[in-house]
Amino acid sequence: MGLGRVLHSASDAVKEAVSRKNKSEKIIKGTVILEKKNVFKLKDIRNKAVDRASELIGQGITLQLVSADHADPAGNGNGGKLGKEEAMQKWNLTFSMLACGGCSYKVSFEWDEDLGTPGAIILRNNHASEFFLKTITLEDVPGAGRIHFLCNSWVYPDKIYNKPRVFFSNKTYLPHETPAPLRKYRKEELEVLRGDGKGELKFEDRVYDYALYNDLGDADRSSKLARPILGGSAEYPYPRRGRTSRPPSRSDINTESRRFGTATTFNIYVPRDEQFGDQKTLDFIAFVLKSFVKEIIPFIAGAPLNREFNSFKEVDNLYRNGLPLPTGVLNHVVKQIPLPIMEAFRIDGHQLLKFPLPQVIKGDKTRPPTAWRKDEEFAREMVAGVNPLLICLLKEFPPTSKLDPEVYGGQNSCITKEHIEYNLEGLSVEEALRSNRLFILDHHDTVIPYLRRINTTGTKTHASRTILFLRADSTLKPVAIELSLPSTGGGKSDVVSEVYTPAEHGVEGSIWQFAKAFVAVNDSGYHQLISHWLNTHAVIEPFVIATNRQLSVVHPIHKLLHPHYRDTMAINALAREALVNGGGLLEKTFYYSKYSLEMSSCIYRSWNFMDQALPTDLKKRGIAVDDGNCVHGLRLLIPDYPYAVDGLNVWFAIEKWVRDYCSFYYKTDEMVQEDPELQAWWKELREVGHGDLKDEPWWPKMQTREDLIESCTIIIWIASALHAAVNFGQYAYGGYFPNRPTLSRRYMPEKGTPEYAELERNPEKTFFRTMTSQLQCLAGITAVEILSKHASDEVYLGQRTPDWTTDEIPLAAFQAFSKRLGEVEGEILKLNMDKKLKNRVGPVNLPYTLLYPTGEVGLSGKGIPNSISI
Repeated sequence: MGLGRVLHSASDAVKEAVSRKNKSEKIIKGTVILEKKNVFKLKDIRNKAVDRASELIGQGITLQLVSADHADPAGNGNGGKLGKEEAMQKWNLTFSMLACGGCSYKVSFEWDEDLGTPGAIILRNNHASEFFLKTITLEDVPGAGRIHFLCNSWVYPDKIYNKPRVFFSNKTYLPHETPAPLRKYRKEELEVLRGDGKGELKFEDRVYDYALYNDLGDADRSSKLARPILGGSAEYPYPRRGRTSRPPSRSDINTESRRFGTATTFNIYVPRDEQFGDQKTLDFIAFVLKSFVKEIIPFIAGAPLNREFNSFKEVDNLYRNGLPLPTGVLNHVVKQIPLPIMEAFRIDGHQLLKFPLPQVIKGDKTRPPTAWRKDEEFAREMVAGVNPLLICLLKEFPPTSKLDPEVYGGQNSCITKEHIEYNLEGLSVEEALRSNRLFILDHHDTVIPYLRRINTTGTKTHASRTILFLRADSTLKPVAIELSLPSTGGGKSDVVSEVYTPAEHGVEGSIWQFAKAFVAVNDSGYHQLISHWLNTHAVIEPFVIATNRQLSVVHPIHKLLHPHYRDTMAINALAREALVNGGGLLEKTFYYSKYSLEMSSCIYRSWNFMDQALPTDLKKRGIAVDDGNCVHGLRLLIPDYPYAVDGLNVWFAIEKWVRDYCSFYYKTDEMVQEDPELQAWWKELREVGHGDLKDEPWWPKMQTREDLIESCTIIIWIASALHAAVNFGQYAYGGYFPNRPTLSRRYMPEKGTPEYAELERNPEKTFFRTMTSQLQCLAGITAVEILSKHASDEVYLGQRTPDWTTDEIPLAAFQAFSKRLGEVEGEILKLNMDKKLKNRVGPVNLPYTLLYPTGEVGLSGKGIPNSISI
């Protein structure tokens, strides 16, 4: 009996040992895809050598599985049970590049039942250099199969982090659905991204925080460059930007100091994962370099600063012949360029002074081109140009002002019936109003409050109102332009206005062309400052910050919105460095001059998040009315309105996608109300990100699914289609600057003045003396060329990285969204070929494709990127 018991016990021990052995010997194979940092600097080369040496002594990159099933209260503070740290294999031996631009590495994990299903991975980088981690994929996980981790994050040496980097699998969880073992990591990751609001932020940091626009001026450099702080006051309300933590300036401790120079342009802080990728950086540097060279060419070539264009033929030569850069000067410039910029320069630097032919004159066979000067094209660009957002139904005649008469005096229009009735195809003004055939492009009330100050700078311009008549073929005809100036004297004052009507020949024809040019100056400035910068770039940045601070990467709304934030913080930071800052390119080339951003603050007061929804915007402007018998339930009062027609198709495609997606995760309104991350996100966005407007009654309460669906649709619309509509046509229409001059240096010529006599003798020369100078023209054309280009790594609406979630219904909904956008592309092509739709192409033979979803690299004039990335 005793021997039997001993043998039985021995047998049990052997079975247990075998069982333990079997459990410990189960191996999960993994694949890591990453990009090593490009080697541009001596430090990078040295770090690369250190990394190779570290691998040889076993100090490489390690990964550790975190259980989503089983917690470890004793050893990991209720976090998931941890697997063994495993080293990534063959770092020194892997050189092959994948199609995605990364390198593939193998890793093997020991696994047993006690670990369960991995839900996260802890990664430690023991190298000296950072790398960009794309994905980690585990194969044949018992009970789970393939598990994918979509990372897309820069990983720096582990020693710089207070906590090791954690990456979650691509499962999607509302906060209450998060497996208990992963909640600790979800909470800690958000705490890291929020930071503590203190101290200097370094290049490698991942902190998202807010700041006022206190970095626009540079009084340390010159008192003339002092600019007001925008945001945080009733006087200058503004959205918040990302905190950069540069030290205060010497002249005013409330403003942030600035750094200048090509070498430091990219040193301004934005969270590391928001910075441009290497290829995007090279592309952007190449474009900026071209900008730099083009601006200094007048100096290099020995041309005087005030050299003027004298004819349209001279302007035409900018695109057809170009101006070569002397070889000696070119070599000198190249010597001053850092290595990575040098490489970009060689790729994109040939024929630096020959500009591409803008599309607005490309289809015009006359030399110099003339189709852009036609009234029909002038009006068409209000519905199919680069700023098709402002035209409104005229509801009363004459037009009235909403400015406070106690402050600004009488500002109502002086346009009379006699000015326009002969151009209304037999209708009276009253009949035209009743039949919804009078429209207005109003640049009066936004300009007048600053016009007296603007005209003390190099700018000399007018406020404007343009009245248009809708013809039977759905084209628009300008019938009157009113130009206004504040009356002489300070304080409260009326305006002095002059009304101009269409003419084709003689001095009257030249005056009419001048009147249209002054309207274009107003529209170009409003477009760049408000439609483009404020209403897309500036207003979306708080959403980027709040989303990363309050919504975990596994939260469904984070996954929905994150693709629409790519590169936005980086491009906005660069804009504050060189474009919208005091003395920057915008102030130099647009008529608002040093009052540019201050004016945008004044206009931000009336910004309304809900009005950014395209259907709401069209109805508010009187362009659309509810009609259940029409597509989308809306009837356009201008039937051939390309921006509205294409935009509504894209809007409702986005809205359906967002509705399908949100309805999958939020079954009831109560689920929206009880989501703590979602509520914290919306509260911070409203009270901090857009804190100067926090008390406005139009903010959604975020208490229902409809609140969530509408808000997310608006966010995606702003970041994708709205920005595409106002950005990527800038060179097509404004690259030929006579079509959209950006400033004026003299007022409208008046009879009896030398300017009027000059106009009678030589209207072309007078035009160029009145509008943009040659140097301003070159700088402005360069700017819009940069802004209009699609990058080589662009990701378009309807596209995203595979395996972004495991949920089949959202994946199917996204595929349906992509398919619908493909159908929209076909509809746009069909509409552009319809000869009855004259606004689709116009006299300049330029098809409207700005809302065609898929684009091409360069100046393609089509494509809706997912995000504001340029």
